[in-house]
Amino acid sequence: MATVNQATAGTPSNPSGGYRSVFRVREFRAVFAAHLMSVLGVVVAEIALTVLVYRLTGSPLMSALTFALGFLPYALGGTLLAGTADRRPARRVLVGCDLVCAVCAAAMVLPGTPVAGLLVLRCAMAFVAPLFQGARSASLADILGSGETFVLGRSLLRMVAQSAQLIGFGLGGLLLTVLAPRGAIALTAAGFLGSALLLRFGTRARPARAAAAGRTSPLAGLRAVFGERRLRVLTLLFWLPPVFLVVPEALLAPYADGLGAGTAALGLLMCALPVGTIAGELWAGSVLTARTRSRIVAPLAAVGLLPLLVYAVRPGPVAVLAALLLAGLAHAYTLGLDRMYVDAVPEELRGRAMTLLSTGMMTLQGAGMALAGLAAEFLAVHVVVTAAAVLGTGVVLLLLAELRATARPLRGPRNETGLAIK
Repeated sequence: MATVNQATAGTPSNPSGGYRSVFRVREFRAVFAAHLMSVLGVVVAEIALTVLVYRLTGSPLMSALTFALGFLPYALGGTLLAGTADRRPARRVLVGCDLVCAVCAAAMVLPGTPVAGLLVLRCAMAFVAPLFQGARSASLADILGSGETFVLGRSLLRMVAQSAQLIGFGLGGLLLTVLAPRGAIALTAAGFLGSALLLRFGTRARPARAAAAGRTSPLAGLRAVFGERRLRVLTLLFWLPPVFLVVPEALLAPYADGLGAGTAALGLLMCALPVGTIAGELWAGSVLTARTRSRIVAPLAAVGLLPLLVYAVRPGPVAVLAALLLAGLAHAYTLGLDRMYVDAVPEELRGRAMTLLSTGMMTLQGAGMALAGLAAEFLAVHVVVTAAAVLGTGVVLLLLAELRATARPLRGPRNETGLAIK
């Protein structure tokens, strides 16, 4: 039987004020502001560092490698550091990760730092990123409770990350017109330092969840997550659909080129999926009740990739734009999935589970992009995207069938989400 747990006294589990109710929690306001500062800092650093390395080396390969290094250490860091999210107090972990990133960014600013040093520092920042994200997600349940405030809080942080892709790259480009790359990176260091200060003085100190986590191997968290049937299928529902959803994004440039579309059209198409995702989350979080969000998980997940089938007829830019917007809107099911996930994860495993969740999502999306590019070397782009939509839909349907099989019969009084109250 699912149990609704309120980790924070006085925090409503099922708020009636939507996103406004989340901002009423003082600690969340600090977390939100810190997240905004750090995520914009990361985006600006990615652009500035790529430009800096290209100017120092004149090599497009080195410039591309600099950008890729933001993704490659994710799997290693998430696997090796996952236990730390439960073994150490969350605030200490979050502040420590921010300070590591601030020091790394500050070292990049030094004029004498060689290219190899810049790449190592970029790897170090990416290495601690999954630990930071996992610890922050787990601590949200401490700050907001594990009810609907947690779901809406995670949704807000996701929307900030999506918006950073739309705003951050433009902001970074503007900064580089008035600042040298090292100057822009200095702002990144200041952003991480500001985030650390907000988290240190804006959130309460709480004890570690599981002191015994230090006696487990780095893979213990992965075994614990995948050893429980329902938690395993929920994790895969977070991990696998995005693998197929990133395929059209990864191949937009060659597809637009094949259509003869200009750079303006390409830029508009690249915005379509994140805009649809943000709009879908806003709709689900602001308009729908918790019960409805729970009920739309299966239908929206099942049809989420179907708009991409329009690629089968080699559509023009307008049809592609509409398909990507619809696919993004369908991502509104994530809010209901969030609630299922936090209810399924034992509290002592929450930090490791959240760290592994973000690690897998990031790593597998990168793998999806790479596989899409490899397939497009041998097949037409529209064929690759169509095949991804068909295969991805089949995978999601199998996962939904498994999720239904793991549903436990509910007895007793129900709360707003339809979950039984223990």
